Amino acid sequence: MNTQAVNTAPQRSHLGLSSEEAARILSELGPNELTRESAKPAWRLLLAQFNSPVIWLLLVACLVSAALGEIVDAIAIGAIVVINGLVGFFQEYRAEKAVLALRSMTAPRARVMRDGHQRVIAANLVVPGDILMLESGDIVAADAQLLEANVLSTLEAALTGESTPVGKTTLASAPGAPLAERSDHVFSGTNIATGTGIAQVKATGMRTELGRIAHLLATAEDGETPLQQRLAALSRRLMIICLGVVVAVALLGWQQGLSGMAVLLSAISLAVAAVPEGLPAIVTIALAVGMQRMASRHALLRRLTAVETLGCATVICTDKTGTLTTGVMAVREVWGVDQRQVLDAATACSDADLSPDERSGVGDPTEVAIVVAAAQRGIKREQIERERARVSIYPFDADRKRMSIFRADSMLYAKGSLESLTSQARVVPAGMAQAAAEMATRGLRVLAVALGTQDHESGLELIGLLGIADPPRTEAIDAIARASAAGIRTVMITGDHHLTAQAIARELGILKPGEEAGESVHARATPEDKLRIVREWKSRGAIVAMTGDGVNDAPALREAHIGIAMGQTGTEVTREAADIVLADDNFATIVAAVEEGRNIFENIRKAVAYLLAGNVGELAVVFIGAAMGHPAILLPLHLLWINLVTDGVPALALVTDRSIQSTMSRPPRPTSEQLIGAQQWRRILFAGALQAIPVLTVFIWALEARGLDVARNLAFSVLVFGELLRAFSARDPDRPFWEVGLFSNLKLFFIVVFTMLVQVGIHHIPATQVLFGIGPLSLADCGLSIALGAIPLTVLELEKVCRRWWFTRRDGFAATSS
Repeated sequence: MNTQAVNTAPQRSHLGLSSEEAARILSELGPNELTRESAKPAWRLLLAQFNSPVIWLLLVACLVSAALGEIVDAIAIGAIVVINGLVGFFQEYRAEKAVLALRSMTAPRARVMRDGHQRVIAANLVVPGDILMLESGDIVAADAQLLEANVLSTLEAALTGESTPVGKTTLASAPGAPLAERSDHVFSGTNIATGTGIAQVKATGMRTELGRIAHLLATAEDGETPLQQRLAALSRRLMIICLGVVVAVALLGWQQGLSGMAVLLSAISLAVAAVPEGLPAIVTIALAVGMQRMASRHALLRRLTAVETLGCATVICTDKTGTLTTGVMAVREVWGVDQRQVLDAATACSDADLSPDERSGVGDPTEVAIVVAAAQRGIKREQIERERARVSIYPFDADRKRMSIFRADSMLYAKGSLESLTSQARVVPAGMAQAAAEMATRGLRVLAVALGTQDHESGLELIGLLGIADPPRTEAIDAIARASAAGIRTVMITGDHHLTAQAIARELGILKPGEEAGESVHARATPEDKLRIVREWKSRGAIVAMTGDGVNDAPALREAHIGIAMGQTGTEVTREAADIVLADDNFATIVAAVEEGRNIFENIRKAVAYLLAGNVGELAVVFIGAAMGHPAILLPLHLLWINLVTDGVPALALVTDRSIQSTMSRPPRPTSEQLIGAQQWRRILFAGALQAIPVLTVFIWALEARGLDVARNLAFSVLVFGELLRAFSARDPDRPFWEVGLFSNLKLFFIVVFTMLVQVGIHHIPATQVLFGIGPLSLADCGLSIALGAIPLTVLELEKVCRRWWFTRRDGFAATSS
């Protein structure tokens, strides 16, 4: 077989630098490495983790516990503070990890010309002016301009987003051309796909395109998540309320002439009552459960708050290749009188090898698509090689834009751009140019196929066209529709041509018929473009999720509220910069994560509301009792027990609940919406009042009839039983517990029953009697406590029934009137 000779010997003008010149440049510019931006000292980063209202609230609880001698509680709360601080501290190093991953993409060795001879040196010793010798399989060590290119193409998807190998030539590209169109340059960190080349280094280290991305990645901002913002706002409110009530009770005590110790005891009791000590654990457990559920659905979370943040996303900026599409090129259209003949000729002009399953192959992605499509119609490349052996080959290059193979059947098989083959053709079918233009409009890469009878590329007969593209995932179409129904906008950002991008966007439903690309489709996007787009959406108040797989996506992933990397096709850089990694690279998994995140938020909201209603009830009991001049109704240790055990444990079951009805039919939550809004506060105050009334009633009655010890016993028990039973009402703000299902959350059911038994038990165990300052409960007192404790649950459920009846009656009346 005759083939064109490939001459890789350097010309005299390509002899490279001398060792002395290279050493001088290296000392001036530094090594060819990616360096990280200057960072804050580690101690300052660590201290910064403790500068938030949530942490302050925890520290208050820790100090109160320590002041009361509850060392175990103080240690537990202190451990939460330390763990939260360490988690935040390590998150600060994600940028550094991402830069280290970028470093791993650079070539460890490089072949250069030094002193007129070819040498292999460490990649970090490459300097501007060096001559690189390139061949298939190499990782390019630096940004360089081509001096020679022999059938050279590079894989630049990770850098530019271009999904197919990029042909390279020595012809100068236009000044200011986009990165994806600089065909006379090769770039650091990209791979040589085919051919050989010689290039002169123009930039190294942080001055390369890869270094520019590393700089963007290091300077992109994480920002607080919506959940963190809402928890901080809630914590600030609780601290203000706590301080205000403590001051009020202290002034009231002094006015009543109480001793300093009595005033201090009342103030500490109120502080304990106001602080929901179980809140951090509740939020952490809720997010951890969400993490486990998402892992089972192929989404791996790198930080806990990610799933809740995604749950309030309003915009998903997504890459095209591999996320919305399969990531595998495929022949989508064949045009010609004899389509089988077109595929046969294209296969005869291919070098790709088909895999045994005939669904994939090895070689250029476009040629793999051709041999796979041909195999589906019974055309085997192996059979062609056996029956029509090669005689000669004219390889593809970026200047000719075509490839030809002359075979033993005395036929020349050619494929390439329509313009290139038309210039060599004697026969061009009518309508071919129009068909090619229509394919291009639909976003297809068009290849023309031709036949000849001579061992040269002239006098060809064009026989057909192939339309090749990366097809969309079928599940992505449904997922985009679900996201749209949930009020979430999908924005496609890709490095591909704008016609390809718009065609895929229309097929996916991102663009509606007749709709222009506008803000929904961005083609030929650079890393700066992606970062700019994310920042623009954020400036409008959107909660932005950003997906990607290439190095060029990493800065935008870091900047977005939630970064989502591809686990299969993604680079290590994007995985380190992201908050979520998709194990299946599937857009549908993102939408599933959105649904899970919304459910998690609702579970956190109802658990927090449940805890706060308990705190309101406790505050009311302590404050009203003090205002009436009664002895302390509840001791600080009673309140800690309630907050950490009888409130906290049921709240853990609430955040794992699945009782919430579908959340994907609602629009995203506004960014201004608080974790606990006005409507939730009204319900909290109502529930807290219902909780306090039976406790105050039984205490006042028992204090006169049976003495302080019994009165305090009964008040403690009624409050505990009331809060435990109220957990069933907290599962759904609108549906009564018998509709939700008493046993649909068995974990909650058994926790309530078990904790009620524990509460009865501590009244009868001598050690706990001494610890809590309580006495035994008679059977009658136990029954009375449970009956009074059931009042809040009963009233809350009746209120739901009445509210539903009223709205149904009102809506029915309005419909009748209209």
